[in-house]
Amino acid sequence: MVTRSFPGRYDSLAQIGEFIRGITDKAGLNNFAAYTVEMAVDEACSNIIEHAYGAEDQGPITCTCKVNTKGLTIILEDRGRPFDPELVSEPDVTGELEDRPSHGLGLFFIRQWMDEVEFEFESGNGNRLTLYKKRTTASTKSTRQK
Repeated sequence: MVTRSFPGRYDSLAQIGEFIRGITDKAGLNNFAAYTVEMAVDEACSNIIEHAYGAEDQGPITCTCKVNTKGLTIILEDRGRPFDPELVSEPDVTGELEDRPSHGLGLFFIRQWMDEVEFEFESGNGNRLTLYKKRTTASTKSTRQK
């Protein structure tokens, strides 16, 4: 298990991405699985800065990663406003692209990219987002392109 804390700033997203790439490599995920994990974490961290904190420099983002033979678990924690995913409407992804809103697909994509997504809020302790990606036979290091 590895834990790192990052400033809640948009310019931290590159460092968080590097950290996640290193973890997905250790987890033996293939390039596509690693990319989807990185994108999900990037989106989640952007949402923490924008929605939980309401602005940059309002608090840290703590990222804990656990790798085992079955997959990769990433836990993102913040001290921002509570987040209830049940209050987020499902986006309409069937309409014409030009008719869709420019925002509001982040949670949808996070759920598409990850195998399991769990949100928790504890008063006084903040938000905790747990993301899980299974390590499938196709996700082993032997299939990973270098």
